[in-house]
Amino acid sequence: MFNFNMDCFSKRCVWVNGPVIVGAGPSGLAVGACLKEQGIPFVILERADCIASLWQKRTYDRLKLHLPKQFCQLPKLPFPQDYPEYPNKKQFVDYLESYASHFDINPQFNECVQSAQYDEACRLWRVHTISPDGTEVEYICQWLVVATGENAERVVPQIDGLQEFQGEIIHACDYKSGKIYQGKKVLVVGCGNSGMEVSLDLCNHNAQPSMVVRSAVHVLPREILGKSTFELAVLLMKWLPLWLVDKVLLICAWFILGNTNSYGLRRPIKGPLELKNTQGKTPVLDIGALERIRSGEIKVVPGINKFSKNNVELVNGEFLDIDAVVLATGYCSNVPYWLKENQMFSENGFPKSPFPHGWKGQAGLYAVGFTRRGLAGASSDAMNIAQDIGKVYKEDLLKKKQKVPTHRRCISTF
Repeated sequence: MFNFNMDCFSKRCVWVNGPVIVGAGPSGLAVGACLKEQGIPFVILERADCIASLWQKRTYDRLKLHLPKQFCQLPKLPFPQDYPEYPNKKQFVDYLESYASHFDINPQFNECVQSAQYDEACRLWRVHTISPDGTEVEYICQWLVVATGENAERVVPQIDGLQEFQGEIIHACDYKSGKIYQGKKVLVVGCGNSGMEVSLDLCNHNAQPSMVVRSAVHVLPREILGKSTFELAVLLMKWLPLWLVDKVLLICAWFILGNTNSYGLRRPIKGPLELKNTQGKTPVLDIGALERIRSGEIKVVPGINKFSKNNVELVNGEFLDIDAVVLATGYCSNVPYWLKENQMFSENGFPKSPFPHGWKGQAGLYAVGFTRRGLAGASSDAMNIAQDIGKVYKEDLLKKKQKVPTHRRCISTF
C-alpha cells in the first residue's frame, strides 16, 4: 500500500496492491484471513472504531448465537473447544477479536466509505472515505470486496402518529436489557427472532410486553430430540427434497410447540426453508418466548393503526396504554447509498444473482455475506473470493517476474 498526496490540503490518495474490503464484520474478517493465508495484501475499511460493530454495539446483552457454533465459525479457525454449543455475545466477540489477532488483521477504523466507483479508463476502483475529523482518502485498487452485509442500517417504519408518542421509542439495535423497563408497558413492534427475544427479556425483568404480529411467521423449536433444528434440516436436505424437509420440520414443530395459530402466530403458506430461500425470511427459533405467550405474560397483538401521545390504536380497534416502544423491525443493506454500480447489486442492496453465484461481479467486484445463509454462507463466499483473487494476483505477479529488463543503447556516428 502506497500513500501519495493528491491534494495536500484536502485529500490523500492511497494505492492498494491487493483488494479493498469494505466492512470489518465477520464477513470482512473472513475474506481477510483467507487472503492472508495466500500472502495477498489488502486493506479493510471500517466506519466504526472496532471490528464487528453490529455485535459489539447494536445487540442486546442476552443475545446468543441461534445456531450451533460449528455452523458459525469463520474459515481457518474454529471456536475454542470449551465454548458452549451456543456461544453468547461476549464469547462470539472474543472469538472475532482473537480471529483478527491470529491472522494479524488490522482494519482502518473510523473511515466511512462515501462512494466507490469503477474507473473505466484506468480499469481500477476508486473508493472515497471520510473520517470523523473530516480527513478524506481515496483508495485505488484492482479489486473491491463489499462486506457491509445484510444488516448495515436499521429499518424504521413510517407509522401514523409515531412522532406524537411521548414515551421512549428505540430501535432494537439500541436495546440492551429489560432492566430499565421493570413494571412498564412496552410495545415490541416485530415478531422475528429479535422481537421474540426482546419480549422474553422484558418478561424476565418484570416488564409487561405486547408484541405486534402483523404478518405470518414460522416458529420452530431450537432443538428437536436434542439436536439442533438447523443441523437436522441440513442433514435431511442431503436425502430429501426441500418441500419434504419443510413438512418434517413443521410436523415436529407441531408436536413440540403445539398449534401456534391459537396464540396469534399464524404460519405462512410456504414452508420455513422455502420462505428463507425465496424471500430471505428467517424462521423464529424459540428459546422460551412461546411459553410466555401461552401464559399471557407476552401479549400478542395485531398490526398498528396509529399512535397517540400515550397509547396505540391497533387495526382491530383496540387501544393499548404503553410507556415505551421497541422497534424490532430489522435491518437493511446500505450498498445502494455508496456503491456506484448497477450490474451486480439490485436496488435493495443485494446481489442480483441468486445463491450460490452472488459472490462475484464484474471488473473485480465481489460481495460477501449477502447469501441470507448466516455466517456459514459468509464463510463460503469468503473462501471463493480469496481463491478467485489469489489466482489473478499470482498470475500477475508471475508475469512481472518473467519480464526481462531491456536497455536501449544509443550509438552516435559523426
